[in-house]
Amino acid sequence: MLMIFNRQSASGNLNTTLIISSVVLVVGSTFILWVLPNLYLPATSLWLGDGLFRTELALTDADRTNGLSNDTNLEADQALLMAFPTEGKWGIWMKDMNFPIDIVWLNADKKVIYIVKNASPEDSTTKTYVPTTVAKYVVELPAGTTEAKSISINNIALFQINSENIK
Repeated sequence: MLMIFNRQSASGNLNTTLIISSVVLVVGSTFILWVLPNLYLPATSLWLGDGLFRTELALTDADRTNGLSNDTNLEADQALLMAFPTEGKWGIWMKDMNFPIDIVWLNADKKVIYIVKNASPEDSTTKTYVPTTVAKYVVELPAGTTEAKSISINNIALFQINSENIK
């Protein structure tokens, strides 16, 4: 029996195997390093004005204190929703912010009660934004969103969160 070994065929199979293995490694690493940790962030959808936003939730003191600090940007369809355990005049300080935002306060009925447009990181050392009446929720959006999505006083926000998780 005569066996003929095709060196070119073996080399081609090895290259194909290496390429496929590399792609699987890159996809797997991306999933483990980026997707998997973000699966555990509390999130919801938020409808406000004419906008629908993918919304990260800040339900604890630590998460609310951190807010968007040190983030580099917020996409046009993204928001941060801070939920507080009680109503109060919750102030927002732009500490360690890198970009301007619109800030929207909602009462316990999820009605818009106060808005600050284009809050600037340059004001971070001197200014705390505080609503004129008590609020239960604060929404942070990219600057210009309240104008672009027709968000105004008395609008009602639609979102669902488990109030048992607010601490």
